[in-house]
Amino acid sequence: MRRSRISGLRRLVLENWKRHLSRRPHKKSGSSGPDKAEKPEKPGFAARKVAADILGNVVHKKRPLDGELDVASGHSGYRVLAANDRSLVRAIVGASLRHRGEISEILERLLDRQIPEKTGRVLDILHVAIAQMLFLDIPDRASVSLAVDHAGMDRRARPYKGLVNGVLRRLGRERDMITEDLDPETRNTPEWLLESWQEAYGAETARDISRAHQSEAALDLSVKSDAAGWAQKLGGTIVGVDSVRLSRKGAVDQLEGFDTGSWWVQDAAAALPARLLGNVEGLKAADLCAAPGGKTAQLAAAGAQVTAIDISKGRLKRLEENMTRLGLEVATVASDLRKYEPDEPFDVILLDAPCSATGTIRRHPDVAWIKKPYDIEKLSEIQSELLDRVVEWVKPGGLIVYCTCSLERAEGEAQADAFLERQGGKIELVPVAATEIGNLDHCVTENGYLRCLPSHAASLNAEIKGMDGFFAARFRRS
Repeated sequence: MRRSRISGLRRLVLENWKRHLSRRPHKKSGSSGPDKAEKPEKPGFAARKVAADILGNVVHKKRPLDGELDVASGHSGYRVLAANDRSLVRAIVGASLRHRGEISEILERLLDRQIPEKTGRVLDILHVAIAQMLFLDIPDRASVSLAVDHAGMDRRARPYKGLVNGVLRRLGRERDMITEDLDPETRNTPEWLLESWQEAYGAETARDISRAHQSEAALDLSVKSDAAGWAQKLGGTIVGVDSVRLSRKGAVDQLEGFDTGSWWVQDAAAALPARLLGNVEGLKAADLCAAPGGKTAQLAAAGAQVTAIDISKGRLKRLEENMTRLGLEVATVASDLRKYEPDEPFDVILLDAPCSATGTIRRHPDVAWIKKPYDIEKLSEIQSELLDRVVEWVKPGGLIVYCTCSLERAEGEAQADAFLERQGGKIELVPVAATEIGNLDHCVTENGYLRCLPSHAASLNAEIKGMDGFFAARFRRS
């Protein structure tokens, strides 16, 4: 089984564990030791507890992971952790979600019967421990000991403390036998989602997509100018159309060019739809559902007069902060598009519609476990409604680009086809040419739509793989 490597994580855990052992008082003969309530927490315990809490909130309560990991408004325990412990929490929760199917099958092999504890707390503790043992470079003894302590201190999990200990120790002893013949490509994707991809792209491509989701997404940057120069400065590679992919990760705000507003973080696939609007210099452009503002920045940097509209005031505030750092001027409007009416029509419109976001599972592994088929149905209805509204907001001859970061055809190809049928002679499709998107001809469908998959090559070098799943269609108002 492959084991992910997290730089410095093993050393950090071992050092903390050794310091803990060196501070433990020697128990005198005949002494019963300190009272349980007085025993200090082991190093790393708080991080593991928070990781299990957040995992439970995501998989049981369907809370988005980004919200739980927000340092200003997220999980209360996460917010008070030191920076290195927050990194550890993110790594543990990420591995727990990416490999959730595998871990669930491992537990099926280890348990004689289902755990009757109703809240899922025991399973959360076990998933967090197994993620560390199998997919992070963390010593088994630390993972097991802290999980057992956690179970013993949790009112709901306390009756299962012995079970937690036995299951994890057995996994440590029989790791190779228990983990053999696992199929990550099928187990780590919910069945309904895998079937959807099989129907849309075929069985082999569906496996390739699922395999791509087992690794974290690369860090891609969109630059204002001189992509080759910034790639050289930051040790990156050109992907997509002048996106810079970094080979190493770190604090984004510490990278050269952040303070001067020379670039912004944006996946190479997410940077393609705005380019389909062509030369926008001097044009009045609307970026609809705009936050956090990557596409807004693209249009503004290209010289468009941009109005960025989003339903969320909070997300719009973050967009404004991003534009300030980048030195770009845009108008912002907080509004529900179903109620908004522009004062005058726009020259071009970019509609990045609300969607299931199944194309972003590499960077948001929670999406696979919090979305359901009915979410696709509901969102498809909203997308149709928005498309029919915005067609009236563009000048005759003007372009509309509709896009979603979804892998589902109901939110992509089927949505575009239905829009063309409903609007009759009012709009026409303007097919996408590979030359517009860096000659990535594998991202252009037979019908002239843009369709990027996480398993696709991100450049003409076929070895450089991985991008967000994205769909885009371009229309012209007659």
